[in-house]
Amino acid sequence: MPQTPTKPPRLQGKTAIIVGAGSSGPGWGNGKAASVLFAREGARVFCVDINRQAADETVGLIVDEGGEAVAFQADVTDQGRVEAMVAACRDRFGRIDILDNNVGIAQLGGVVELPEEDWDRVFAINLKSAYLTMKHVIPVMLETGGGSIVNISSIASIRYTGLPYITYYTTKAALNQLTKATAVEYAARGIRVNAVLPGLMKTPMVAVGAGFADEYGGGDVEAMWRARDAQCPMGHMGDAWDVANAALFLASDEAKYVTGIELLVDGGITLKYS
Repeated sequence: MPQTPTKPPRLQGKTAIIVGAGSSGPGWGNGKAASVLFAREGARVFCVDINRQAADETVGLIVDEGGEAVAFQADVTDQGRVEAMVAACRDRFGRIDILDNNVGIAQLGGVVELPEEDWDRVFAINLKSAYLTMKHVIPVMLETGGGSIVNISSIASIRYTGLPYITYYTTKAALNQLTKATAVEYAARGIRVNAVLPGLMKTPMVAVGAGFADEYGGGDVEAMWRARDAQCPMGHMGDAWDVANAALFLASDEAKYVTGIELLVDGGITLKYS
């Protein structure tokens, strides 16, 4: 009986920078899952996080599985650190084929309640970071004929999801337009730029940040999970691996004719919000 040919790893020979490669708490965040998945598919992974210990943990998981990865500490709202990040990756691996932007925070508050300093801080983390990483990675990608950029956005970029976090809605919407405009600008030069829009996800960031548990379950995280599961048409939230698998597709050559899209990974919940 003939054997089915084994597919080569989807990212074999590629170098990926994962920004936000650590996790904000125990478990799997989007960047941590993407880092491990990309390594499993043959990529050399440059794991960047503001928390060096979190980046080291992700690298350890990859190395333990026989993959190749390096940790780098950086606040990617700081242009100097972003330049250093790109230079260090290029020096180590000689090229950059993939940039996966996972940095983001959510801050509760509408336009009236939100302090100005919180507006500026969230814009720096959620939007300026992607601008800076793309600004300094794209020239390196052009040297080797192109690459793939994946920006992790949110369904909050296109819908009101029930919580008053105006900075999250606004920055993620701006990230979508940054993605699309850059995709058009660089399409003819071999660089694809796409966005993944996760829906309600069960990740450490949601568990520990932004007062989500207070809003959903009176401070009870398990009650919050149940409430969020109940909102989803599939009856449950997604997780970091769902986001990572979408990012893997967009990063790979399987998506070589895909650019400028907003890929929903939401279990159908956006259909309820429309």
